[in-house]
Amino acid sequence: MNLRSSWTLETGQTREDTRLTQTPTTLVNPVQVRSGILPGSYSGQWRLSGFWMTGVSAMTATVAEGRAVIQGDISQGAYPVTLPAAEPVTFAVGNAQYGRVDLVVLKIYDKLYDGLNRNEAVVEVIQGVPEQAPKAPAAPPRSLPLYEVLVPAGASAGNGGIPWNTSLKDLRTTVVAAGGILPVENAVLPGAYPGQYQDTPNNQFQRWDGGKWVAYPQAVGGVVPTSVPTASPGSYTGQYRAVADGPLQRWTGAAWAPAYPGPYFNDSLDAGYTVSTTYVNALVERAENPLVVSFVAPESKQAILSFGSRMELSLASGTTGIASSAFMCVRITQGATVVREVEDELAAMASKSADPTDAVSVSTTQRLYNLTPGQTYTVTAYYRTTHTNVRAWFDNTFIQVTPQY
Repeated sequence: MNLRSSWTLETGQTREDTRLTQTPTTLVNPVQVRSGILPGSYSGQWRLSGFWMTGVSAMTATVAEGRAVIQGDISQGAYPVTLPAAEPVTFAVGNAQYGRVDLVVLKIYDKLYDGLNRNEAVVEVIQGVPEQAPKAPAAPPRSLPLYEVLVPAGASAGNGGIPWNTSLKDLRTTVVAAGGILPVENAVLPGAYPGQYQDTPNNQFQRWDGGKWVAYPQAVGGVVPTSVPTASPGSYTGQYRAVADGPLQRWTGAAWAPAYPGPYFNDSLDAGYTVSTTYVNALVERAENPLVVSFVAPESKQAILSFGSRMELSLASGTTGIASSAFMCVRITQGATVVREVEDELAAMASKSADPTDAVSVSTTQRLYNLTPGQTYTVTAYYRTTHTNVRAWFDNTFIQVTPQY
């Protein structure tokens, strides 16, 4: 029978039996655990201080004390290891022509699998190949990578040695007891089951959803915090996120958009006039024609529309005694469909008697309703006068649409 157990047999419990059953750390599948270093530091200030490596001389470094777990193949079990005191490691001199990358590992030698007459755990340097573009060698079986070390060409005790401040690449990863929250250090590895948790180096709490790590507030329907990278997609349509330099946003299913868009506004400070007695959207002497605002209808199907202008009526040269009015209205379209046509009853209006009058500012505010949520509507300003001999002037013209949420 393949089923293994510990402390059941009166005799014959093997080292392999013990390794397969007695290491309940972070899982990667139903049988194997994650290789890694147990987190912690003397002061509690750092996530991980075990097996920290520092240079002490030109070609020698020290690996600090620590505890770790090294997973073998699926039938071999996991090897717990402890380094109770710092260990020195020495690197070979550099190649005369090319640099190389060495790999520092915790290595398990087990003669049951290696075919070597050796049973021990060691801190070992796996020497790389000198090349023009050097890369680290592959980690051997039953090993846990700690650091990559770039050994420059010609590096030696008498030639400056290894520049430790720039040559070390930290590869250490953490492991905790099964069900524990993993403090991530360096590489982010996939989770083993939905509901597993980890804490990232940028202090973000994450949950494995079965396919990816998801910020914890996302998983429970909360507002995604500003610490989440802005390029990260949402987890579901309707999810909200906070933005450090902008308003609250909502995931549309494809992109992050303002949660409460608007108000939508456009204006023109350029004066223009018309002598048309029917509505037109272009004014003479105004460069900005037409004046348009587009908006997206909210879920409430309602919005507040405001528009207005500074209006003035002037008679053509040589004419007197004409009473007239200036009208500003808007046409609302949705695509090619006219939703609301211009009409005087809905316009902002200024009038004058036969005698000249000064300019006046007029506006109107109206409610739009029965809009289709999510559809884009366009509001276009139109103008007219009531007499072809009277110029209707419009200045400081504006349109504003404020969605109702």
